[in-house]
This record gives sequence, structure tokens and C-alpha cells, in this order.
Amino acid sequence: MNVVVSDAPAIEVTNLRKVYGQGHTEVVAIRAATLRIGRGEIVGLFGPSGSGKSTLLTAMALINPPTAGRIAIGGQPVMDGPRALVDARAFRRQHIGFVFQKPNLIPFLTALENVQVALEINDTPARQARQRALDLLGYLGVGPRATNLPDALSGGEQQRVAIARALANDPSLILADEPTASLDGALGRQVMELFAKVAHERRAGVLVVTHDHRTLDVFDRILDVEDGAIRERANPESDVQQ
Repeated sequence: MNVVVSDAPAIEVTNLRKVYGQGHTEVVAIRAATLRIGRGEIVGLFGPSGSGKSTLLTAMALINPPTAGRIAIGGQPVMDGPRALVDARAFRRQHIGFVFQKPNLIPFLTALENVQVALEINDTPARQARQRALDLLGYLGVGPRATNLPDALSGGEQQRVAIARALANDPSLILADEPTASLDGALGRQVMELFAKVAHERRAGVLVVTHDHRTLDVFDRILDVEDGAIRERANPESDVQQ
């Protein structure tokens, strides 16, 4: 596998298209999506339900291959239409962090172990993995909760652990799908500000799919998706179309 170029954009997507079905059952989920997210940048992705946001996110995460178009991550081409140019699973583990709407922590592992296991899957030695997990939990403000099981953590604390897990292998790209949907306004804002902190301080490119217009000021840029097409919002302070 080629070495990812560290100063290249976190991700570049060119003319991405995703079609489900064919003939009279054909549904175009993404029409011609083109976007670029730099290292150290946090971008918000808004749009109504069914507009193609989740389809775009899973394509960028190398989970759901596009029908056409190209994806490069960290300067390395990874998808050419539906054809993967890398081992998608291995590449994801090393270069992409994914945060879901729900934290999806392993219930019988502590907060520390939930982060540590993401490192050990990539063959990081146990002692080194434990220390990095502790460092990440401390960085995200949940260090004192490291030995707690998920059901002993608040919703906000669980999401912080999930972010720490996504950061475990120092990814160049972090993708988050409605990460604050289950949190109240104050906790949701705290989590969103953590994503901005991660982008700006750790030089990751961060893309957040969200409907929460209360956090507009957190983003460096805002993209709107409608009917599978993307446009950049000229005025980030404008109201989000629900």
C-alpha cells in the first residue's frame, strides 16, 4: 500500500454518483458530488432526509462503493467508480475514523478497553495501546471515567469515548453521522466543539452530517445536499433548510 501524503487534503471526491436499481426502478441517490476537505478543517453537511447524505458518507468511508466517480484520501486514490484501489477494510482501520449517531460501545468493555481494542486490532502492542487510549480519553475530558463500563457513563461521556475510539489510529479523516442526535442542546454542542478541537489541533479533516442548526458557528464551511447534489453555502449563518 502506498504511503498517504500527510499534507494532501484529507479527502477529495470527484463527480461521485450512486444509483440503486435499474430501468424503471432506478433511484439516483447521488448525482455528481464533488467536494474537498482539508486537513485541520471541520465541515458540516446538511440536508433533508433522503437527500443522499448518508449514502455519500458511507461511500467516503469505503463502505458503500459509488457507481461512478473518484475518491482520494490523503492524496491516495482509493476508489475509481465501484472499483476499490486499496484493501478497503485495512485502509479504513488505518486512515478513517467513523462516529455514529449512537456511540455503539462494546457494553462489557470499559471506556479504556473500548478505545484500546481499536488499536490492538491494528497490532499496536498492548502497553502502547493502553497508554494511547488513556491519553485520548484524557484529551477528550473523560480520563477519570476510563474504568467505567458504558452503562455507567452519560450519553455525552459515551460519545466522547466513541470519538476517542475514532481517533485511536490517528486518522487523517473523521466522518460523523448525526453524532449529537440523541443528546440535548448543551451536550450536543460540547460534542460538536470537540470535533472542531480535533480538526484544528490534531490536523484531521472532519465531516459531520447533522440537522442541528444551533452549531453552525462551529464549522469552517457548510455544505448543503439536496436531491443528491452538493453546494457550498455562501452564508454559513443562514438558516438550515429542514
